Amino acid sequence: MTAPDGRAVPVPAERDLGRLLASIDPQLQAGTFVFCEIEHDDGPSGLAARMEFREHEATTLVVSAEEAGAHGLAGEFPCQWIVIGAHSDLSAVGFLAEITAALAAAGIGANVVSAVHHDHLFVPAGLGERAVAVLGSLQGQHLDEAG
Repeated sequence: MTAPDGRAVPVPAERDLGRLLASIDPQLQAGTFVFCEIEHDDGPSGLAARMEFREHEATTLVVSAEEAGAHGLAGEFPCQWIVIGAHSDLSAVGFLAEITAALAAAGIGANVVSAVHHDHLFVPAGLGERAVAVLGSLQGQHLDEAG
C-alpha cells in the first residue's frame, strides 16, 4: 500500500489460512542463487547477501551465483528464488505446510525462509517457473473458494 505522499504503508499481517492461500502471488526473482558457508564474521567485504543466518557451526549466506563466483565462495544448491507476495503473520498456522505440500506433490523441493513481510522459497535451479505455476494453481483453487 502507498500513502498519498508516496510513502509505503504497512499492510497488516494476515493469519486466516484461506485468505493467505488466495493471496499467494508467487514472484520469481531473476537469476540463480546459491547457499554458501563461511566462518563467523569471515565474509568477503562488499558481498550483498540476500540472507544471512548464524548457526553454531558456521554462517550461511544466500547470494547470487555470480556474486559467489566473483568473491571466490563455493556455493551449494543452485536455486531460484520465489517471493510469496502474501504478508503472512509469523504465527499463521498451515500456510507454509500447504505451499510445501503442493510443491512436494509436484516433485519440487524447497528451502523456505520466513521474514517479517514475506516468505521466501528457494527451489532447485530450472524449476522456478514450474514452482510458480504450481503455486498459482494453488492460489487459484482458493480464489475460487473465496469467490
